[in-house]
Amino acid sequence: MKKVALFICFVIVCSVCSYAQQRWHLNQNGGITWKIKSGDKAHSDHIEMSGLKVSTVVRYGVDDDGRFLLNRGMVWPMLRTIPNDTHASLMRKLSWNPLENVLINNAQIKEQVRSISLDGTMEVESDLPTRQGVVGLTRILFPSTTQPMFCEKYVLENKGNKVVTVEINQVKNVITTAAEKGVNGSYRIIQALNGATYTSLQPGQSISFYAYTAGYKQGESEETPDIERELSKRQAFIQELWGKLVLNTPDPVINTMFAFAKIRGAESIYDTACGLLHGPGGESYYAAIWANDQAEYINPFFPFLGYDKGNQSALNAYLQFARFMNDAYKPLPSSIIAEGTDVWGGAGDRGDAAMIAYGASRYALERGSKEEAEQLWPLIEWCLEYCHRKVNADGVVASDSDELEGRFPAGDANLCTSSLYYDALNSAVYLGKELKKESKLLKRYASEAKSLRANIEKFFGAEVEGFQTYQYYKGNDVLRSWICIPLTVNIFDRKDETVRALFSPRLWTENGLLTQAGSETFWDRSTLYALRGVYACGETEKATEYLKFYSGQRLLGEHVPYAIEAWPEGNQRHLSAESGLYCRIITEGLFGIRPTGFKSFVLTPRLPAEWNQMSLNRIQAFGSVFDVEIKRTEKGLFVVVETDDKICCKKNIKDGMSLHIKL
Repeated sequence: MKKVALFICFVIVCSVCSYAQQRWHLNQNGGITWKIKSGDKAHSDHIEMSGLKVSTVVRYGVDDDGRFLLNRGMVWPMLRTIPNDTHASLMRKLSWNPLENVLINNAQIKEQVRSISLDGTMEVESDLPTRQGVVGLTRILFPSTTQPMFCEKYVLENKGNKVVTVEINQVKNVITTAAEKGVNGSYRIIQALNGATYTSLQPGQSISFYAYTAGYKQGESEETPDIERELSKRQAFIQELWGKLVLNTPDPVINTMFAFAKIRGAESIYDTACGLLHGPGGESYYAAIWANDQAEYINPFFPFLGYDKGNQSALNAYLQFARFMNDAYKPLPSSIIAEGTDVWGGAGDRGDAAMIAYGASRYALERGSKEEAEQLWPLIEWCLEYCHRKVNADGVVASDSDELEGRFPAGDANLCTSSLYYDALNSAVYLGKELKKESKLLKRYASEAKSLRANIEKFFGAEVEGFQTYQYYKGNDVLRSWICIPLTVNIFDRKDETVRALFSPRLWTENGLLTQAGSETFWDRSTLYALRGVYACGETEKATEYLKFYSGQRLLGEHVPYAIEAWPEGNQRHLSAESGLYCRIITEGLFGIRPTGFKSFVLTPRLPAEWNQMSLNRIQAFGSVFDVEIKRTEKGLFVVVETDDKICCKKNIKDGMSLHIKL
């Protein structure tokens, strides 16, 4: 059994490059490109792109004849429909083709796609054969950063040696939705092509025109868009993200996947009636927040990135949950929906208080803001007390379900909830000291954390399918992917067997971890947690091989370029918080950053044997902007931590050692 497992894992790892790079490759601009060759079979994919007032799932591809396929899954999160529930954003799938209104030499366009590139926008390069020679077509697709519209720029260039004529007909279609189906009555959807002209293009000359799809409330002023300005704003947004928290390793695929994950993690923030709210997306989850996706997964990442709207949305999310604290300690809602006007708790108590306490305490430490921390402390304290009251006779935390909401069994008490509560208690001790909270309370938290850790081992520690790992709940006898959770909170008692179980053929597949052994369901979040945990426990080489495999598949494979939610549910949607979890593999796993104060953290770098150096530059957390650089030397690892004006640490350490950093 062990030899078979090792062989299968070896085959998977060795197939990384050939499997993942067969369709897409890295380009010199920091993005990725798919070059279409003559005779290639049809292929299609989908990618979500978002702005403050719109999100679009772009379904695109190339057919057998080399023609471009495009369908826009438009979502307007703040144009609410009836019933005003979780999924009540105005949505339309629109496949209109602006090129049908363009003639070249008085003939309809015939397109042959040459390449498609992604870099936060989508750029499609095509040839348009004519009798006078080839006309080049470039289209750039992207969402507006601030307006409720999806933008499209088209450039025609005469690449032949004869004059061609171009006729562009202006178009404006208006769809008016039914008033009785909208919270604010009827809405207007506008599809327009601007730039009407009839002109001749000399050889080498080009002309640009523009199209857009926008949505408005009745009475709302309609913008006349400047698409060039919108493109500049989108590009500036991408460059801002790519200029902060910059990862440099010898592996360009991991570097690029990290850069892309920053885009998807940060773009999915919506300007709602109750303030900025991060939303998962996926044509389902907008203008709403969840205790897992936002509070637990992505909010603790935003301070590292230093994206202002990300930090604002994180603080707002926690304060929205704080509205529901109560003296009776009834559970918090799992989700706050419909721009903050309603809640959802259909799965009962999922361990939501543990999720919120875990995320809020880490976020507060990483932000390094005493003012924000004081705002969040009552919520953290309430959530910890809620969990304390849920501790059962076995000393672990009871809950109705977990974040999978009954899709798979979770018993009356699950490993995930207790592990998150454990980490939250430890973070609360660090945070409480910074805020000078009562020492008696902080000693109680520390004592509860110590007892809980012991009880996690007693209650969940078990042999499952031959591995000395964890049962996810009492009586669980089938391996589950969430056995990785203790590793992410520095519980390493069963690390060897847990890592072996995670990467065994029972759980690991070419799509990452199965949720449950023997099923065909996978959720990327568990794979992302597992990779972070495997780094944290010191299995650096194993973690790196699987990170390379995963990154190559998601960035350069058949469905690109982001982490996904799940399969078969949701058709591998690019839910946003999963990209935050990918980034946390780097910050908390590879670099081993664990916050301990407003200006302090533990650093446990995990430099892979095949790398001589790695760095994480322009980190925005702990009230500073700083760099961390790790180099291999004959003595071990040479670590430099420095801000713009001082060197905070410059030291040789042995591989696996931790450093306490004070900025």
